[in-house]
Amino acid sequence: MELNIKVKESKKMLRRKDFGIHLFIGSKQNYLAWNCSIEVQTGNFSSWWENKEKADSNARVENEKHLKEIGKLEVAAERAGRWAEKSENTKIGFDPIKEHDRSIDTRGYIGAKTKKMQKRVKAYEGRIDREIEKKEGLLNDIEEVTDLKLMPLKYHKERLLFGRDYSFKYKDSDNNVFDGLSFEINNGDRVVIDGENGSGKSSLIKAILDMNRGIVKENANYEGEGILEVPENLVISYINQDTSHLKGFLKDYCELQGLDYTLFLSLLRQLDFERVQFVKPMEQYSEGQKKKVLIAASLLTSAHLYIWDEPLNYIDVFTRMQIEKLIETYRPTMLLVEHDVTFKEKIANKVIRL
Repeated sequence: MELNIKVKESKKMLRRKDFGIHLFIGSKQNYLAWNCSIEVQTGNFSSWWENKEKADSNARVENEKHLKEIGKLEVAAERAGRWAEKSENTKIGFDPIKEHDRSIDTRGYIGAKTKKMQKRVKAYEGRIDREIEKKEGLLNDIEEVTDLKLMPLKYHKERLLFGRDYSFKYKDSDNNVFDGLSFEINNGDRVVIDGENGSGKSSLIKAILDMNRGIVKENANYEGEGILEVPENLVISYINQDTSHLKGFLKDYCELQGLDYTLFLSLLRQLDFERVQFVKPMEQYSEGQKKKVLIAASLLTSAHLYIWDEPLNYIDVFTRMQIEKLIETYRPTMLLVEHDVTFKEKIANKVIRL
């Protein structure tokens, strides 16, 4: 099966591992043949990831074998070059004191012989170069993910958040969004808020953030009953599920958020963000690119608690893998809303059910 696809932007827009098809990529008039194969797998993400790890392991073994062969060929090419240089030296670089009896005819014979040998050496080098190119073409393209870093803060008390019989209701509504919620989040917990759409997951996050920011009840558009304890000095890094507020250019965004612009761009590159996007206004970004902006901003913020509302929305599989590994490595205290069952099972040690 072959597909003809016109791409006006960089060919990196289409990731080989993501698509796995025959692609012909190029500008309006020129096309570049890019050979891939379609592979359909049954199962979920976990089974796909297990299969990918096995395939990558086999590919690394094959690559190591090819690289050794390429190394041997490069040594042979270098040795052939030394032969040619040595032969040339015997023709023009002889010592007249030690070799005073060398005649003109002898030198001519050596010159002809050297020329013939150099021709053979050049042909040999050409064969080696072609063999090296062939071996390099056999190298497997293994997509690797860059490890991300995080600098979480440890809160001086064991308990960060606490709720008991807490109920939430918007002032313009007669019904509570949720009733009698009790929970506790301690240092090192990774807690998922679980519930159907409209059950109040984002509403609970809003109440926590407002209390942390010191927003008084009179200025809020909702009412809370029961106990909800959020320390004012708790540093929270928040990823909003809504990206519509992202406007303007990255440099201005970094200044507004107090982020190091150079580190921010470097982190976006680690998230497979194209450099060409750096000079574009964020209004032109895709939803996935906007989400990566929010993720990068959160990762550059040292916090006691990371609250991420649907962080995997519109995110590619390799960025998801980076995030999973980051959380497993640094184990920050987190409060998450996420619909991906596999991700929740792998990351969370507590669940708040609404």
